[in-house]
Amino acid sequence: MATTNKKVFITGASGHMGWQTFQEIYQNRPDLDIVVLIRDSEKNRNLFAGYMNDKRVKIVWGDFGDYDAILEGITGASYVLHIGGMVSPAADYWPKRTLKTNVMAAENIVKAVKAQKNPDDIVVCYIGTVAETGNRCEPLHWGRCGDPIKISIYDHYAISKVKAERVFAESGLKKWVSLRQSGILYPQILKNMDPIMFHVPLNGVLEWATVEDSATLMERLCNDNIPDDFFRRFYNIGSGDEYRITNYQFEDLLLNAIGMGHDATKRVFKPNWFVDRNFHGQWYADGDVLEEALHFRHNTPIDLYFKNMAKQVEWFYQLSIVTRLPVISTLAREGLGMIALNKRFGTRTWVKNNNTERLTAFYGDTKTSGMDHYKTLPTTWDKADIHIPSKTPVLLDHGYDETKPFDELTIEDLQKAAAFRGGKLISTEIVDMYTPVTWEDAEGNQFDMTPNTVLRGGHWSPAQDPFPWRYDEIAKQNPFFAQVWYIDHSPNENNVYGEEIYRDYDEYLKK
Repeated sequence: MATTNKKVFITGASGHMGWQTFQEIYQNRPDLDIVVLIRDSEKNRNLFAGYMNDKRVKIVWGDFGDYDAILEGITGASYVLHIGGMVSPAADYWPKRTLKTNVMAAENIVKAVKAQKNPDDIVVCYIGTVAETGNRCEPLHWGRCGDPIKISIYDHYAISKVKAERVFAESGLKKWVSLRQSGILYPQILKNMDPIMFHVPLNGVLEWATVEDSATLMERLCNDNIPDDFFRRFYNIGSGDEYRITNYQFEDLLLNAIGMGHDATKRVFKPNWFVDRNFHGQWYADGDVLEEALHFRHNTPIDLYFKNMAKQVEWFYQLSIVTRLPVISTLAREGLGMIALNKRFGTRTWVKNNNTERLTAFYGDTKTSGMDHYKTLPTTWDKADIHIPSKTPVLLDHGYDETKPFDELTIEDLQKAAAFRGGKLISTEIVDMYTPVTWEDAEGNQFDMTPNTVLRGGHWSPAQDPFPWRYDEIAKQNPFFAQVWYIDHSPNENNVYGEEIYRDYDEYLKK
């Protein structure tokens, strides 16, 4: 790499969003040289074979635990796009490794940026996740940055992403930004046959982001004309109004795209194979903010987008019209039903084995056992509720006067926000919104965190991170958090909920 171009460092370039980003920048930004950090494997060597001797591309072979490799990649870079990490469903099988990998990556990247001569000039983008804010039931299915962090139970991937996000938000860097990625649409999603496909409530919502929009967003971030007030912020990534759909609509679009026709969901699934709660997803009340700043959306009609995805996968995923025949639909139902019988994560297996912990998390209330609630779910589609929730946003209270300019908030505003979270502001003066102050949670745990991370990011006491989840207990003390917990749970005086779910928690972290 011997050009005079500016340099962009990309992690996760062998993944779906990372590869698309690499292609977008390589093809459309001849003014940028690209350095990628990827693990040394036969698959990755084959993927990047055509770029091994390219003067605009440098490949650093290494992983997130290799600080020297990260430092080599970041040295001299103007832009750092941290897209990579361990994600679901792999994260569900290896939670401890996921936590270590994703947090270590954040720490090493921040350390390497700070080792540069000009750390405050380097644009650092962290890709967060919609999973940070967890399950959002109607009528609170619209969300925005600053809403409470509420990781769904058993979502170890989201735990790692929340902790990694805090590393960047509290780094003291001047040009970091956290972009919370939604579900990504890409052709290979048609091949995903994992039991996690049933871990979504049918009436749950998601504002999807296409992989092309996501890559364009990354390319647009590599510019020097972005105003300073764009940075040190949290944003939600979404492809806009047409991509705000329910989980039932997603299944229908997907099956129709591969030739099974509309309403194929009703022919090949049973409604009680899907969970009732405890996933993640929302429509973004602030979803257009990022678009207005960087103009990354292609605005492809969603039906057309799904059809185009189907054209890009192998022929046997592009099923013909004959799959609408009853006998084929029956065979498809049997095959998909077997996925729901996965030994560890299958919803039908949880029911079959009366797995109290899982049933409580994904079906139960604090006053109703998971199995009792499961038995009330419809077994036929004629009784299933698959309505589309309201398109009118309902916003949560963030506990301070949001009409005031953010940089003009006072000590009294922060005290009010702390009280709404069941805690206190211990500090008696503030420097600005980006300098840590001392807070105290409802249980007396003190911690230092910037007002920006608390108010704009929705973060709160690290001591109350879900290790294990104690949401019913925390909601009693924290009105800010209670808004999103009591929408689908009732208060439980004895906190039996947490005790039932986490008997296997220590065993989980050993895996």
